[in-house]
Amino acid sequence: MVVALLCAALAGTALAGPREQAKQLHDRLTGTPPAEPLLVELAALIEDEREHEAAMRAMQEDAFYDVTLKNFVMPWTNEEQNVFAPLNDYVATVIGMARDGIDFREALSGDILYAGDSAALSNDGYTVPAVSASSNAHYEALENQRVPLQDYLIQQQQSAIYGIPQNATAGVITSRASSMAYFVAGTNRAMLRFTLMHHLCRDMEQMHDISRPADRIRQDVTRSPGGDSRVFLNNCVGCHNGMDPMAQAFAYYNWTGEEGTGNGQIEYTDNSVQPKYLINANNFPFGFVTPDDRWDNYWRSGPHSGLGWSASLSGSGNGAKSLGEELANSEAFATCQAQKTFRAVCLRGPTSATDVSQIESMTSNFRGNGYQLKDLFADAAVYCMGE
Repeated sequence: MVVALLCAALAGTALAGPREQAKQLHDRLTGTPPAEPLLVELAALIEDEREHEAAMRAMQEDAFYDVTLKNFVMPWTNEEQNVFAPLNDYVATVIGMARDGIDFREALSGDILYAGDSAALSNDGYTVPAVSASSNAHYEALENQRVPLQDYLIQQQQSAIYGIPQNATAGVITSRASSMAYFVAGTNRAMLRFTLMHHLCRDMEQMHDISRPADRIRQDVTRSPGGDSRVFLNNCVGCHNGMDPMAQAFAYYNWTGEEGTGNGQIEYTDNSVQPKYLINANNFPFGFVTPDDRWDNYWRSGPHSGLGWSASLSGSGNGAKSLGEELANSEAFATCQAQKTFRAVCLRGPTSATDVSQIESMTSNFRGNGYQLKDLFADAAVYCMGE
Protein backbone atom coordinates (compact mmCIF):
# COMPACT_ATOMS: atom_id res chain seq x y z
CA MET A 1 0.00 0.00 0.00
CA VAL A 2 2.82 2.40 0.98
CA VAL A 3 4.71 1.59 -2.21
CA ALA A 4 1.59 2.17 -4.28
CA LEU A 5 1.00 5.57 -2.68
CA LEU A 6 4.65 6.56 -3.20
CA CYS A 7 4.51 5.55 -6.84
CA ALA A 8 1.32 7.52 -7.29
CA ALA A 9 2.91 10.60 -5.73
CA LEU A 10 5.98 10.33 -7.92
CA ALA A 11 3.83 9.83 -10.96
CA GLY A 12 1.85 12.94 -10.08
CA THR A 13 5.06 14.96 -9.90
CA ALA A 14 6.33 13.58 -13.16
CA LEU A 15 3.04 14.32 -14.92
CA ALA A 16 2.75 17.90 -13.63
CA GLY A 17 2.23 20.01 -16.72
CA PRO A 18 3.01 23.66 -17.42
CA ARG A 19 -0.22 24.84 -15.84
CA GLU A 20 0.41 22.96 -12.58
CA GLN A 21 4.03 24.09 -12.55
CA ALA A 22 2.99 27.70 -13.18
CA LYS A 23 0.63 27.63 -10.21
CA GLN A 24 3.28 26.09 -7.98
CA LEU A 25 5.88 28.64 -9.08
CA HIS A 26 3.51 31.55 -8.43
CA ASP A 27 2.37 30.15 -5.08
CA ARG A 28 5.93 29.76 -3.84
CA LEU A 29 6.96 33.26 -4.91
CA THR A 30 3.90 35.18 -3.75
CA GLY A 31 2.01 32.96 -1.32
CA THR A 32 -1.16 33.44 -3.37
CA PRO A 33 -2.75 31.64 -6.34
CA PRO A 34 -2.45 33.49 -9.66
CA ALA A 35 -5.43 34.99 -11.44
CA GLU A 36 -6.46 33.01 -14.50
CA PRO A 37 -4.93 35.35 -17.12
CA LEU A 38 -1.61 35.35 -15.29
CA LEU A 39 -1.73 31.58 -14.87
CA VAL A 40 -2.18 31.20 -18.62
CA GLU A 41 0.71 33.59 -19.25
CA LEU A 42 3.04 31.77 -16.87
CA ALA A 43 2.09 28.36 -18.23
CA ALA A 44 2.83 29.51 -21.76
CA LEU A 45 6.28 30.73 -20.74
CA ILE A 46 7.03 27.43 -19.01
CA GLU A 47 5.81 25.42 -21.97
CA ASP A 48 8.12 27.51 -24.14
CA GLU A 49 11.03 26.60 -21.77
CA ARG A 50 11.30 30.17 -20.50
CA GLU A 51 10.97 29.22 -16.85
CA HIS A 52 13.23 31.94 -15.49
CA GLU A 53 11.21 34.55 -17.34
CA ALA A 54 8.05 33.08 -15.83
CA ALA A 55 9.52 33.43 -12.35
CA MET A 56 10.53 37.02 -12.97
CA ARG A 57 7.01 37.75 -14.22
CA ALA A 58 5.48 36.25 -11.08
CA MET A 59 7.71 38.48 -8.98
CA GLN A 60 6.10 41.56 -10.50
CA GLU A 61 3.11 40.88 -8.25
CA ASP A 62 2.77 43.06 -5.13
CA ALA A 63 2.58 40.02 -2.88
CA PHE A 64 6.17 39.05 -3.69
CA TYR A 65 7.39 42.27 -2.06
CA ASP A 66 4.68 42.91 0.52
CA VAL A 67 4.48 39.35 1.82
CA THR A 68 7.21 36.98 0.64
CA LEU A 69 10.21 39.31 0.83
CA LYS A 70 8.94 41.07 3.95
CA ASN A 71 8.54 37.76 5.79
CA PHE A 72 11.89 36.57 4.45
CA VAL A 73 13.81 39.55 5.86
CA MET A 74 11.87 40.45 9.01
CA PRO A 75 13.48 37.79 11.29
CA TRP A 76 16.90 39.33 10.57
CA THR A 77 15.85 42.58 12.23
CA ASN A 78 15.26 41.51 15.83
CA GLU A 79 16.84 39.19 18.38
CA GLU A 80 13.64 37.14 18.74
CA GLN A 81 13.70 36.55 14.95
CA ASN A 82 10.00 37.45 14.96
CA VAL A 83 8.45 37.49 11.50
CA PHE A 84 5.42 39.43 12.78
CA ALA A 85 7.29 42.59 13.82
CA PRO A 86 6.17 45.88 12.19
CA LEU A 87 7.66 46.90 8.85
CA ASN A 88 10.90 48.82 9.33
CA ASP A 89 13.73 50.47 7.42
CA TYR A 90 15.88 47.31 7.32
CA VAL A 91 13.13 45.32 5.58
CA ALA A 92 12.14 48.15 3.26
CA THR A 93 15.75 48.63 2.20
CA VAL A 94 16.22 44.99 1.26
CA ILE A 95 12.90 45.05 -0.64
CA GLY A 96 13.95 48.17 -2.54
CA MET A 97 17.37 46.72 -3.37
CA ALA A 98 15.76 43.53 -4.69
CA ARG A 99 13.28 45.45 -6.83
CA ASP A 100 15.97 47.71 -8.29
CA GLY A 101 18.53 44.98 -8.88
CA ILE A 102 21.18 46.56 -6.65
CA ASP A 103 24.24 44.46 -5.85
CA PHE A 104 23.19 42.81 -2.60
CA ARG A 105 26.67 43.15 -1.12
CA GLU A 106 25.76 46.82 -0.69
CA ALA A 107 23.30 45.73 1.99
CA LEU A 108 26.22 45.53 4.43
CA SER A 109 28.16 48.63 3.42
CA GLY A 110 26.14 51.12 1.37
CA ASP A 111 24.91 54.59 2.25
CA ILE A 112 21.49 53.36 1.34
CA LEU A 113 17.99 53.57 2.76
CA TYR A 114 14.61 52.95 1.17
CA ALA A 115 11.51 54.81 2.28
CA GLY A 116 8.18 55.79 0.79
CA ASP A 117 8.01 58.60 -1.75
CA SER A 118 6.21 61.26 0.31
CA ALA A 119 4.99 63.29 -2.66
CA ALA A 120 3.63 60.28 -4.56
CA LEU A 121 2.00 58.86 -1.44
CA SER A 122 0.28 62.16 -0.67
CA ASN A 123 -0.90 62.58 -4.27
CA ASP A 124 -2.48 59.12 -4.14
CA GLY A 125 -4.33 59.77 -0.90
CA TYR A 126 -2.05 58.05 1.62
CA THR A 127 -1.26 59.73 4.94
CA VAL A 128 2.27 58.74 5.90
CA PRO A 129 4.59 60.69 8.21
CA ALA A 130 8.09 61.52 7.02
CA VAL A 131 10.83 58.97 7.56
CA SER A 132 12.66 59.77 10.78
CA ALA A 133 15.80 58.81 12.66
CA SER A 134 13.83 58.69 15.92
CA SER A 135 10.63 56.89 14.91
CA ASN A 136 9.40 53.90 12.95
CA ALA A 137 6.02 55.55 12.29
CA HIS A 138 6.73 56.04 8.58
CA TYR A 139 7.14 52.34 7.92
CA GLU A 140 4.29 51.30 10.19
CA ALA A 141 2.00 53.65 8.29
CA LEU A 142 3.06 52.10 4.98
CA GLU A 143 2.18 48.69 6.32
CA ASN A 144 -1.04 49.69 8.07
CA GLN A 145 -2.37 51.41 4.95
CA ARG A 146 -1.32 48.47 2.79
CA VAL A 147 0.79 50.60 0.51
CA PRO A 148 2.17 48.46 -2.36
CA LEU A 149 5.84 48.80 -1.58
CA GLN A 150 7.18 48.18 -5.07
CA ASP A 151 5.26 51.23 -6.32
CA TYR A 152 6.31 53.75 -3.69
CA LEU A 153 9.70 52.89 -2.21
CA ILE A 154 12.50 55.18 -3.33
CA GLN A 155 16.22 55.03 -2.62
CA GLN A 156 17.68 57.66 -0.32
CA GLN A 157 20.97 58.28 1.47
CA GLN A 158 21.03 56.93 4.99
CA SER A 159 23.53 59.61 6.00
CA ALA A 160 21.12 62.37 5.01
CA ILE A 161 18.18 60.90 6.93
CA TYR A 162 19.94 59.61 10.06
CA GLY A 163 22.62 62.26 10.40
CA ILE A 164 25.65 59.98 10.56
CA PRO A 165 28.71 60.51 8.33
CA GLN A 166 28.63 58.80 4.96
CA ASN A 167 31.75 56.82 5.81
CA ALA A 168 30.00 55.51 8.94
CA THR A 169 27.01 54.05 7.07
CA ALA A 170 26.94 50.30 6.53
CA GLY A 171 23.66 49.42 4.86
CA VAL A 172 21.26 47.47 7.03
CA ILE A 173 23.88 47.19 9.79
CA THR A 174 23.37 50.88 10.55
CA SER A 175 19.64 50.88 9.81
CA ARG A 176 17.36 52.09 12.57
CA ALA A 177 15.85 48.64 13.13
CA SER A 178 19.20 46.88 13.33
CA SER A 179 20.67 49.54 15.60
CA MET A 180 17.70 49.33 17.96
CA ALA A 181 18.05 45.56 18.17
CA TYR A 182 21.82 45.11 18.27
CA PHE A 183 23.47 48.39 19.34
CA VAL A 184 21.22 48.88 22.37
CA ALA A 185 22.95 48.56 25.77
CA GLY A 186 25.27 45.51 25.90
CA THR A 187 28.72 45.61 24.32
CA ASN A 188 27.89 45.73 20.57
CA ARG A 189 29.03 42.13 20.15
CA ALA A 190 25.41 41.29 19.33
CA MET A 191 25.68 43.24 16.07
CA LEU A 192 28.51 41.00 14.89
CA ARG A 193 26.82 37.81 16.05
CA PHE A 194 23.50 38.49 14.34
CA THR A 195 25.14 39.82 11.18
CA LEU A 196 27.09 36.57 10.93
CA MET A 197 23.94 34.54 11.61
CA HIS A 198 21.80 36.23 9.00
CA HIS A 199 24.36 36.96 6.30
CA LEU A 200 26.97 34.22 6.60
CA CYS A 201 24.69 31.57 8.16
CA ARG A 202 27.13 31.07 11.04
CA ASP A 203 26.38 31.48 14.73
CA MET A 204 29.22 31.89 17.22
CA GLU A 205 29.27 28.21 18.15
CA GLN A 206 30.17 27.45 14.54
CA MET A 207 32.93 30.06 14.58
CA HIS A 208 34.57 28.57 17.70
CA ASP A 209 38.34 28.22 17.29
CA ILE A 210 40.69 28.20 20.27
CA SER A 211 43.77 28.42 18.03
CA ARG A 212 43.43 32.16 17.27
CA PRO A 213 45.39 34.72 19.34
CA ALA A 214 43.60 36.09 22.40
CA ASP A 215 45.34 39.49 22.45
CA ARG A 216 42.25 41.53 21.52
CA ILE A 217 39.79 40.10 24.05
CA ARG A 218 38.39 42.94 26.14
CA GLN A 219 38.73 43.43 29.88
CA ASP A 220 35.09 42.53 30.58
CA VAL A 221 35.72 38.86 29.79
CA THR A 222 36.97 37.07 32.90
CA ARG A 223 39.86 34.68 32.30
CA SER A 224 38.71 32.37 35.11
CA PRO A 225 34.93 31.86 34.92
CA GLY A 226 33.81 30.32 38.19
CA GLY A 227 37.44 30.37 39.28
CA ASP A 228 38.52 27.88 36.60
CA SER A 229 40.80 29.23 33.86
CA ARG A 230 40.33 26.05 31.84
CA VAL A 231 36.77 27.14 31.04
CA PHE A 232 38.14 30.28 29.42
CA LEU A 233 40.99 28.53 27.60
CA ASN A 234 38.81 25.75 26.17
CA ASN A 235 35.54 27.60 25.62
CA CYS A 236 35.28 31.37 26.01
CA VAL A 237 38.46 32.16 24.14
CA GLY A 238 37.27 30.24 21.08
CA CYS A 239 34.58 32.83 20.33
CA HIS A 240 36.00 36.03 21.80
CA ASN A 241 39.39 35.74 20.09
CA GLY A 242 37.72 36.23 16.70
CA MET A 243 34.65 38.17 17.78
CA ASP A 244 36.26 40.99 19.74
CA PRO A 245 38.74 42.11 17.04
CA MET A 246 35.87 42.31 14.51
CA ALA A 247 33.26 43.85 16.83
CA GLN A 248 35.75 46.65 17.44
CA ALA A 249 34.43 48.05 14.13
CA PHE A 250 31.34 49.18 16.06
CA ALA A 251 33.24 51.04 18.79
CA TYR A 252 31.70 54.42 17.89
CA TYR A 253 28.08 53.25 17.61
CA ASN A 254 25.27 53.22 20.12
CA TRP A 255 21.47 53.20 20.40
CA THR A 256 20.23 56.11 22.49
CA GLY A 257 16.95 54.55 23.67
CA GLU A 258 16.25 51.99 26.35
CA GLU A 259 16.02 48.34 25.44
CA GLY A 260 12.53 47.21 24.46
CA THR A 261 10.99 50.68 24.23
CA GLY A 262 11.28 51.45 20.52
CA ASN A 263 12.39 54.99 21.35
CA GLY A 264 15.76 56.43 20.44
CA GLN A 265 18.03 56.59 17.41
CA ILE A 266 21.46 55.55 16.22
CA GLU A 267 24.34 57.49 17.73
CA TYR A 268 27.79 57.78 16.16
CA THR A 269 30.62 59.33 18.18
CA ASP A 270 33.38 59.85 15.63
CA ASN A 271 36.84 59.10 17.06
CA SER A 272 35.38 58.50 20.51
CA VAL A 273 34.95 54.96 21.83
CA GLN A 274 31.56 54.27 23.40
CA PRO A 275 31.72 53.66 27.19
CA LYS A 276 30.15 50.21 26.73
CA TYR A 277 33.48 49.03 25.28
CA LEU A 278 35.22 49.82 28.56
CA ILE A 279 32.78 48.39 31.11
CA ASN A 280 33.66 45.78 33.74
CA ALA A 281 37.37 46.47 33.36
CA ASN A 282 38.07 44.82 36.70
CA ASN A 283 37.01 41.42 35.36
CA PHE A 284 40.48 41.21 33.85
CA PRO A 285 42.45 44.48 34.07
CA PHE A 286 45.17 43.14 31.76
CA GLY A 287 42.71 42.60 28.93
CA PHE A 288 42.46 44.66 25.77
CA VAL A 289 41.41 48.31 26.11
CA THR A 290 39.64 49.47 22.96
CA PRO A 291 41.40 52.62 21.62
CA ASP A 292 39.51 53.11 18.32
CA ASP A 293 37.34 51.35 15.71
CA ARG A 294 40.07 49.37 13.95
CA TRP A 295 39.01 45.80 13.27
CA ASP A 296 40.97 42.74 12.16
CA ASN A 297 39.68 39.44 10.83
CA TYR A 298 41.56 36.74 12.74
CA TRP A 299 39.37 34.14 11.03
CA ARG A 300 41.21 34.62 7.75
CA SER A 301 43.66 32.04 9.09
CA GLY A 302 42.83 28.67 10.59
CA PRO A 303 39.72 26.59 10.00
CA HIS A 304 37.50 29.55 9.11
CA SER A 305 39.67 30.55 6.19
CA GLY A 306 37.33 28.16 4.39
CA LEU A 307 34.62 30.82 4.47
CA GLY A 308 36.27 32.21 1.37
CA TRP A 309 37.48 35.65 2.38
CA SER A 310 38.22 37.89 -0.59
CA ALA A 311 41.86 38.08 -1.63
CA SER A 312 41.20 41.60 -2.91
CA LEU A 313 40.61 42.88 0.63
CA SER A 314 43.18 43.22 3.41
CA GLY A 315 41.18 41.67 6.24
CA SER A 316 41.39 44.78 8.40
CA GLY A 317 40.06 48.32 8.45
CA ASN A 318 38.21 50.92 10.44
CA GLY A 319 34.50 51.08 11.13
CA ALA A 320 31.36 49.23 10.12
CA LYS A 321 31.47 50.03 6.41
CA SER A 322 34.76 48.28 5.71
CA LEU A 323 33.76 45.37 7.96
CA GLY A 324 30.54 45.02 5.96
CA GLU A 325 32.59 44.86 2.77
CA GLU A 326 34.76 42.13 4.29
CA LEU A 327 31.74 40.01 5.20
CA ALA A 328 29.77 40.60 2.00
CA ASN A 329 32.66 39.71 -0.29
CA SER A 330 33.19 36.30 1.30
CA GLU A 331 32.05 33.12 -0.41
CA ALA A 332 30.04 32.31 2.71
CA PHE A 333 27.90 35.42 2.19
CA ALA A 334 26.79 34.32 -1.28
CA THR A 335 26.24 30.72 -0.21
CA CYS A 336 24.19 31.83 2.78
CA GLN A 337 21.81 33.89 0.63
CA ALA A 338 21.30 30.89 -1.66
CA GLN A 339 20.67 28.53 1.25
CA LYS A 340 18.13 30.86 2.86
CA THR A 341 16.30 31.45 -0.40
CA PHE A 342 16.15 27.75 -1.22
CA ARG A 343 14.57 27.04 2.16
CA ALA A 344 12.12 29.94 1.88
CA VAL A 345 10.92 29.06 -1.62
CA CYS A 346 11.06 25.27 -1.55
CA LEU A 347 9.72 25.20 2.03
CA ARG A 348 12.41 22.72 3.09
CA GLY A 349 16.12 22.36 3.43
CA PRO A 350 18.30 20.42 0.97
CA THR A 351 17.75 16.68 1.31
CA SER A 352 19.69 15.22 -1.61
CA ALA A 353 22.85 15.60 -3.63
CA THR A 354 20.74 17.19 -6.36
CA ASP A 355 19.50 19.81 -3.89
CA VAL A 356 23.05 20.57 -2.80
CA SER A 357 24.09 20.91 -6.42
CA GLN A 358 21.19 23.29 -7.01
CA ILE A 359 22.27 25.53 -4.13
CA GLU A 360 25.81 25.56 -5.51
CA SER A 361 24.42 26.55 -8.91
CA MET A 362 22.30 29.29 -7.35
CA THR A 363 25.35 30.62 -5.50
CA SER A 364 27.40 30.67 -8.67
CA ASN A 365 24.67 32.45 -10.62
CA PHE A 366 24.22 34.96 -7.79
CA ARG A 367 27.90 35.86 -7.74
CA GLY A 368 28.27 35.85 -11.51
CA ASN A 369 25.26 38.04 -12.20
CA GLY A 370 25.91 40.98 -9.92
CA TYR A 371 24.48 39.60 -6.66
CA GLN A 372 20.84 40.04 -7.70
CA LEU A 373 18.55 38.82 -4.93
CA LYS A 374 15.63 38.18 -7.27
CA ASP A 375 17.75 35.77 -9.31
CA LEU A 376 18.03 33.53 -6.25
CA PHE A 377 14.26 33.48 -5.83
CA ALA A 378 13.74 32.76 -9.52
CA ASP A 379 16.27 29.92 -9.55
CA ALA A 380 14.76 28.31 -6.44
CA ALA A 381 11.18 28.68 -7.70
CA VAL A 382 11.97 27.07 -11.05
CA TYR A 383 13.79 24.22 -9.35
CA CYS A 384 10.91 23.49 -6.96
CA MET A 385 7.96 24.19 -9.24
CA GLY A 386 7.48 20.50 -10.04
CA GLU A 387 7.33 19.34 -6.43
